[in-house]
Amino acid sequence: MAPPWRLTTNLVKRPAQSYVRRMGKLIYSMFTSLDGYAADADGSSDWGGALDPVLHDFVSDQSRSVGTYLYGRRMYETMSFWETALDTPDPPDFVRHYAEVWQAADKVVYSTTLDAPTTRRTTVERTFDPVAVRAEVDALHHDVTIDGPTLAAQALRAGIVDEVQPYVAPVSVGGGLRFWPDGVRLDLDLVEQRAFGNGTVWSRYAVRRG
Repeated sequence: MAPPWRLTTNLVKRPAQSYVRRMGKLIYSMFTSLDGYAADADGSSDWGGALDPVLHDFVSDQSRSVGTYLYGRRMYETMSFWETALDTPDPPDFVRHYAEVWQAADKVVYSTTLDAPTTRRTTVERTFDPVAVRAEVDALHHDVTIDGPTLAAQALRAGIVDEVQPYVAPVSVGGGLRFWPDGVRLDLDLVEQRAFGNGTVWSRYAVRRG
């Protein structure tokens, strides 16, 4: 049986009346310090994207093509904040925009210890199978992001990631949980880049194949 996060294929109409399916991409994207850590030695990443509404709106816009998020347990528990972010009175627009995008997407949590999800549109898988994940991404019409460096390391080592999109914050934390896995070489092509007023720089890299 197909996993619950598989959706029907999307067809994009072209002027010549032909139909072309938009292939999904597997994207690794998250905030990182300038010295390459997704979290500091205390496990904190509060420095990532420090309350810049323009940056937050950009993250929301980039997330609109994402239909499925893949998480490990720790990242899922962090991101589950967005399930109830709209329950507070008069949330800022940038909070509302991202919460709406996040709540509309499917979530898959890879964990051997999480009994049940606490958010809607969420399933729990016990093992991460790179071959199965790649096959599912290829069958989808939307993008899939893999969030959290520990889970992403498995996908990067397996060679199934299509793009890496780091948001590099202007801070050096000196140690912690690395954004890039050790022992993995990636040849990347810079596709686009944008800098923000708070010093954060977003880059989109395509992973070279072969």
